[in-house]
Amino acid sequence: MSAVETILAPQVQAQEHEHEVLPFWRQYIFSEDHKIIAKQYMISGIFWAILGAGMSVLFRIQLGFPKASLGWLKPLLGGWITETNNLDPNFYLALVTMHGTIMVFFVLTAGLSGTFSNFLIPLQIGARDMASGFMNMLSFWFFFVSSVIMFYSIFISTGPAAGGWVIYPPLSALPQAHPGSELGMTLWLVSMTLFIISALLGGINYITTVINLRTRGMTFDRLPLTIWAFLITAILGLISFPVLLSAALLLIFDRHFGTSFYLSEIYIKGEALPNVGGSPILFQHLFWFLGHPEVYIVLLPALGITSEVIATNSRKPIFGYHAMIYSMIGIAFLAFIVWAHHMFVTGMNPFLGSVFMFLTLIIAIPSAVKAFNYITTLWRGNIVFTPAMLFSIGLVSLFVTGGLTGIILGNSALDIQLHDTYFVVAHFHIVMGAASAFGFFAGVYHWFPKMFGRMMNQTQGQIHFWLTFVGIYLIFFPMHYIGIAGFPRRYYQFTSFDFTKSSFADLNMFISIAAALTFAGQFIFLWNVFYSIFKGKKAPLNPWRSSTLEWTTPVNPGHGNWVGEIPAVYRWPYDYSKPGATEDFIPQNVPYSQTTESNFPHETALIAEEKNMLPYSPNDQFRTEAH
Repeated sequence: MSAVETILAPQVQAQEHEHEVLPFWRQYIFSEDHKIIAKQYMISGIFWAILGAGMSVLFRIQLGFPKASLGWLKPLLGGWITETNNLDPNFYLALVTMHGTIMVFFVLTAGLSGTFSNFLIPLQIGARDMASGFMNMLSFWFFFVSSVIMFYSIFISTGPAAGGWVIYPPLSALPQAHPGSELGMTLWLVSMTLFIISALLGGINYITTVINLRTRGMTFDRLPLTIWAFLITAILGLISFPVLLSAALLLIFDRHFGTSFYLSEIYIKGEALPNVGGSPILFQHLFWFLGHPEVYIVLLPALGITSEVIATNSRKPIFGYHAMIYSMIGIAFLAFIVWAHHMFVTGMNPFLGSVFMFLTLIIAIPSAVKAFNYITTLWRGNIVFTPAMLFSIGLVSLFVTGGLTGIILGNSALDIQLHDTYFVVAHFHIVMGAASAFGFFAGVYHWFPKMFGRMMNQTQGQIHFWLTFVGIYLIFFPMHYIGIAGFPRRYYQFTSFDFTKSSFADLNMFISIAAALTFAGQFIFLWNVFYSIFKGKKAPLNPWRSSTLEWTTPVNPGHGNWVGEIPAVYRWPYDYSKPGATEDFIPQNVPYSQTTESNFPHETALIAEEKNMLPYSPNDQFRTEAH
């Protein structure tokens, strides 16, 4: 038996980490096991993705077929279908608002980062669990309560929040301004407050776990890029989410306690309100100070997952490991100082606009480094086209194409012309929405065997990829054209304008059909996930022949992850196709002295390091009594 097989073989003679036998509700509902919590986030994220994407199909029907009778939707939407069988204009704005909120926060933030940060951090760094299982459990349940409140707001009589997902005042600050500014907006603010608490609890836990609970030998230079991505994402969230919380609290004060943070000289039906001295631009500064880091809070975890999947399925070491880390750190730093490029149209000083434009263009450099490193990792690799690999390559494609349009919008003179057009919609859906969703799909396909002990259907996964990849480009590429041509976003009906009536009807119909078909294609993924959980082929120990630490656990790891002692780490996470090695992958827990590569002179010091490592891991005693 080879060294690799010896290390990967189940340690059946070791004593399993002892845990108290818990009742069902403590083991699967109010669980403190990071793997169960990750599955709760995943299933919640999938539910919200279906609901949020379904909303987009509804308002795409309105845009693509503005004169069509929608009476067939009345059993579903009730009073939101007017007597003339059209979509109510107020509900249209509510759909746009809820779609953006759900997809950005509940799917791409909680669904993506909540799932894979929880699942992978302890497994890939060699820890029994998160630093605080109780805080981890609280994080999910704050998110769950937030979700319930947001979901409830959809069904109230005045309708959900309808001020756009950015909820700019004064519309969102005046309950009497619009039906969607009444109770629905209050529930939106309460829900988001609870969501932010959830994100902060999770972020503190992730950072603490990565810094303090790494196993023996797991230095920062040996962390997988997934862990680096999750760590940097958690730091981003920890710094930026409190700013959004302050913006939401000040908005609540303006709505209910008579303050004037965002309101000044407002007239409603000819009557002057008493508010004086506030500025709605203040809200935009606070919102976008979170809003731009949020782009990378949803994108960096996807990029980290892509790094792992591409290296594994190219059977090559990741190209430029340290460059990838420095690029993510550079992106995180720059993300905090470019927020006002979302505000070029607010009348800011042109010199200040040029500063933010310059900083925005600089952020393209670390992004280009990441794209270059992905391509060079793929170059001449022995590529295995699993569904996870296809979605990872698709993510690189979307990251590049969406990033190029970002350079255009980063120019303040061009952005002023394009800001309120569908060009912006196309840009951020490709580079942020679709790319991050591809990262989620790649992660589910790649780590599903470790999550559930079963394999997903690979053919269905490949069909799902091609339908989604082609569908995304069919939806958003035409939007660039109509945006440059002047088609405005957030408009309920474009047939009232002569310049849009004849020019964009066919393209809008095409986009709407593509959106409906792409949405339908996601049910292949949905079937594949839930069927495979119960009926999928049983997974082997390491189906992708990967070198990271999570694949050294049993197929279905219990609470505590490893049987017996936690493995020590001796090497970096991407030892693929190593010259002189007997296998084309070497797990991180295989010592240099057990492989033929120890003949290389520069590894003599590493072999000496093995002999001086501590004989046990502090993690072996981690929370033993608690479990």
